[in-house]
Amino acid sequence: MFVTPAFAQAAPGGAASAFTSFVPLILIFAIMYFLLIRPQQKKQKEHKAMVEALRRGDQILTQGGIIGKVAKVNDDGVLEVEIAEGVKVRMPRHTVLQVMSKTEPTA
Repeated sequence: MFVTPAFAQAAPGGAASAFTSFVPLILIFAIMYFLLIRPQQKKQKEHKAMVEALRRGDQILTQGGIIGKVAKVNDDGVLEVEIAEGVKVRMPRHTVLQVMSKTEPTA
């Protein structure tokens, strides 16, 4: 019932125990970086490169589920997409989800 003297003694050393208490936090941050943050940054970089490489004639899929062909690429970040014959819609570049087919560059 009584506490023995061995359990009642103070923990030895303060500096070593403070460092060892931060090691799990550092390991958790490293794991989070390599499993979550780094792949997301890579995906964002690939999407940005894909959107910057858009040109007239590419068939695209937007985030809203619209499939269309790029009719005009403006410098201000706006695309003009033809979704049906004679029907053109203006939309921001960043709403492009996927390029379904690329056109060949003209010589």
